[in-house]
Amino acid sequence: MDTHRPGQSGEAHERKAQHRRMSALGGYAAVASEVVPGLGAVLSAEAGISAGDYVLDVAAGTGNASIPAAQAGARVVALDLNPELLEAGRSLAGAQGVELDWVEGDAEDLPFQGDTFDAVISCAGVMFAPDHRQAAAELVRVCRPGGTIALLNWTPEGFVGELIAIMGDYQRSQPAGPGAPLWGREDYVTGLFPHGTVTGWRSRKEMATVDRFEDPEHFQEFCKTNLGPAVGVYRGIGNDPERSAALDRELSSLAERHARGSARGMEMDWEYLLLRGTAAG
Repeated sequence: MDTHRPGQSGEAHERKAQHRRMSALGGYAAVASEVVPGLGAVLSAEAGISAGDYVLDVAAGTGNASIPAAQAGARVVALDLNPELLEAGRSLAGAQGVELDWVEGDAEDLPFQGDTFDAVISCAGVMFAPDHRQAAAELVRVCRPGGTIALLNWTPEGFVGELIAIMGDYQRSQPAGPGAPLWGREDYVTGLFPHGTVTGWRSRKEMATVDRFEDPEHFQEFCKTNLGPAVGVYRGIGNDPERSAALDRELSSLAERHARGSARGMEMDWEYLLLRGTAAG
């Protein structure tokens, strides 16, 4: 599917292509299923999804939120820019005995008519779309009046916000536009939506407890292998062993700062923001 919207600048189109390439690196399925497997169910419950609802999960990845929504009895469309993630999600859903529609598409140019869905959700997904205002406008456009918009986003001051900042320091070229972790601030997100289009915003911050890793070095090695942005950054500095070693140390240090002992070795709390609003009529 061509992700170049009419009127989209060449620079914006290249950012979108870069984002798509980055999301295909590593093993995101392992991140979703092994590191933060419960987040999608948290978002589905926050959105109040129930049997008979027609739900769109934007930037769905492998279906972390889509599959729980379908398990609740909803009709679900899982949309993502990356066909490889959709294929992995289709396999996961089949293994769990649920059916939903998997659609390749762009969060900034949703291929649906307006006022279509009872709920539009995104679990740490739409926050990575390059054009924040355009993505927000699309979320509310396809949500029916009185429908629900519910988002789960990593906060800038939490673990993932720090991780993204570290990755940015090692990128050869800084991405244009505002950073993804800004979606973890309520005032920022509510200001993205066209005035009066979403009402009754409710928000709260929560922690995802991550106990996937034995020690900080285990986390660092997992990032190098599975986390798309980290894989891309390491490839970009592959000819500079000193910078690669420095990034190794920073990732291990990040995990060490947030870690506490557990039966599996260590666990960390990763902060996120839950937001829920109602599409205006």
